[in-house]
Amino acid sequence: MKKITISDPTLRDGSHAIKHQLTIKQVSDYCAAIDKTGVPIVEVGHGNGIGASSIQVGLSGESDIRLLEAARNNLKHAKLGVHCIPGFATIKKHIKPALDIGVDIVRCASHCTEADTTRNHITFVREQGKQAFGVLMMAHMAPVDVLVEEAMKMESYGAEAVIIMDSAGAFLPDRVEIVIGRLCDALNVEVGYHGHNNLGMGVGNSVVAARAGATILDGTARCFGAGAGNTQLEILVPVLERLGYETGVDLYRLLDAADVAEKELLLSTPTVRSISIVSGLSGVFSGFTSHVERISAQYDVDARDVFFRLGKRGIIAGQEDMIIEEAYKLHQENLRKKSGIPL
Repeated sequence: MKKITISDPTLRDGSHAIKHQLTIKQVSDYCAAIDKTGVPIVEVGHGNGIGASSIQVGLSGESDIRLLEAARNNLKHAKLGVHCIPGFATIKKHIKPALDIGVDIVRCASHCTEADTTRNHITFVREQGKQAFGVLMMAHMAPVDVLVEEAMKMESYGAEAVIIMDSAGAFLPDRVEIVIGRLCDALNVEVGYHGHNNLGMGVGNSVVAARAGATILDGTARCFGAGAGNTQLEILVPVLERLGYETGVDLYRLLDAADVAEKELLLSTPTVRSISIVSGLSGVFSGFTSHVERISAQYDVDARDVFFRLGKRGIIAGQEDMIIEEAYKLHQENLRKKSGIPL
């Protein structure tokens, strides 16, 4: 049986869904539950990674340190992981303190064409004797040859795995198969896949990734995450087991942990809403959804039009100001149309 390593970012990516307001109690309760399941990696922190708490992308309710301490105190079996994006996270201020608390795995992430920004972070983590994974975010925005080239950079820096993130939930199965297959052929380290459910393909794409050679798969309890959410963990695991993959995860205890998540973490269960579909089709990270809806309402424009315009511009995290720019432009264009003024 082929073994799949399950990585659970419920307490990291899920943070987007509640505006990064995770509490110590929530982290403690979920970690205590998920630790009993056999899930080997639990990721904790701000939705954009440690060090990302800011007015621009969202202020955390608790500090990274306090959340990680709560997780570490309640994880007796699972490894504790963090997500970090160089620029938000610095080695001295964020990575070193996280490792001192007991973080086992640091996933060093970049936009899919900017792997060189992760060199120092990956190198430092490996020098400290901890595991470092490379992560290529918004992977739908680059051709497969570029993804392979960027992944090979991460491997050369010392990354022990490279994770492909379908951050906007834009991938379809044929794309997953090609990308993961090419990476598995090119790399000498493990390949992972992180799916989102904007087009309802979270579990299906993850299965395709496994069949193409991925050995690390991400999923969150009850899809907890921005927009339509992530690949649903408590569905992914039994589906993989039914298909003959070994996860080492206890199904009943996983279902219990998902119930804890629903009760303690979720304000509402993520669903594939109309705006989530547009987010996936436009290739825009669904974490922008609340911003797009709010700003579109202010300018009296259609949020769907704003999403597609942002997609054409290739917006990524940290460029939230473009939402206002595009909504304003669209508002002005609508006014000209109503007035009969040529655009």
